[in-house]
Amino acid sequence: MSESKVYYSSEIGWLEIVGTVKGIKSVLFVERNAAGDVEPVDLPPVMAEAVTQLDEYFRGERKEFSLKLAPEGTDFQQKVWAQLAKIPYGETASYLNVARAIGDPKAIRAVGAANGQNPIAIIIPCHRVVGSDGKLTGYGGGVWRKEWLLNHERRHSSGQLPLF
Repeated sequence: MSESKVYYSSEIGWLEIVGTVKGIKSVLFVERNAAGDVEPVDLPPVMAEAVTQLDEYFRGERKEFSLKLAPEGTDFQQKVWAQLAKIPYGETASYLNVARAIGDPKAIRAVGAANGQNPIAIIIPCHRVVGSDGKLTGYGGGVWRKEWLLNHERRHSSGQLPLF
């Protein structure tokens, strides 16, 4: 099954979206020169829909994604990523909250590792996971992007001032 790739220019940098007809495999931040000037040709519908939904998200119009996803990972990672997808727009959860939700409160570090390996940024909202003290912790796209995403969601969910 062939993979398709498309690039999306967001307010916080370029996103590379990779997928097949079965679903989105990854959404990762990339440098502009990696994106190049290639125009997408014959994108599977799920890929075109991903671009549309990301555009709506960045305009503050979409709060939930409804895409077929196909991230590759271990059973444990899949379980964590499924739990991340349940964190509501504009809200956060701690690594401990996620570990408890998957039934293993001692797996905080493993949850952190799985969170860091999330291949589908924004759509699987790993940016909504914070430290138990509420402070921002690492983010594969950079903590500044995590802060931007959380403030963007807070602003569009209730019109409130930024958190960070």
